[in-house]
Amino acid sequence: MALPLLKNGMFSRLQEDILALQGFSTPVGARKVDFGLGVMDASFPNHTFPTGAVHEFISNDPESAAATTGFMAGLLGRLMGEHGICLWIGIRPIVFAAALKAFGVEPHRVVFIDLSKEKDVIWAVEEALKCESLAAVVGEVREISFTESRRLQLAVEQSRVTGFLHRNNPRAVSTLACVSRWQVTPMPSQLEEGMPGVGHPCWHVQLQKIRNGEPGEWDMEWISGRFEYLRKETTDDTHEIPDDTSVYIAQRA
Repeated sequence: MALPLLKNGMFSRLQEDILALQGFSTPVGARKVDFGLGVMDASFPNHTFPTGAVHEFISNDPESAAATTGFMAGLLGRLMGEHGICLWIGIRPIVFAAALKAFGVEPHRVVFIDLSKEKDVIWAVEEALKCESLAAVVGEVREISFTESRRLQLAVEQSRVTGFLHRNNPRAVSTLACVSRWQVTPMPSQLEEGMPGVGHPCWHVQLQKIRNGEPGEWDMEWISGRFEYLRKETTDDTHEIPDDTSVYIAQRA
């Protein structure tokens, strides 16, 4: 009876050692973050959203970019907690800063850096990811090479800062060193019967790639400061609007 338990224990320790070598180790005394993702956690290594890693988000149109920004903001709110600082770097960043508060992010704790060249954005993101005082770094960049992404991943493996790369309308989606790849698209909001308005932001979330995990997809909404899963069935009183998340996240002119 003890032999299977011994083997299971050895397997678990071996798995933890492999994950640690790939940058998934948790520093001693580190704060464990509960992102409130529920069943999605089963797709992640150690059943926990990987922090201290770089995540890639792909969007192909303005509506998807808005939905992606909203989903990332929901993650950032949990990641930053009450005192964390985030750097948001890009060429004319598309986020409307005041709207971040709806996703649990205090705008005054986000430092926006607006650069003129994409190569400067990648350099700035790499340097920011080396700063252990930051909770997260968001980089809005259209194109990035595998070598450049590898440098970002090496940086976070030392600093344990979490990085989000939002690639809006990239020319090609190729293999990167990021631990995950996501694609978030807007869905029709769902209203209670007889209630006016546009409803809560709703998204179809695809986890297309996750190192040492299991890809999947879910229909979600952001409601009362947390992620919720949508029921599969739909009703006649579902109201579709062209850009569900634009109430909260808008592209700057």
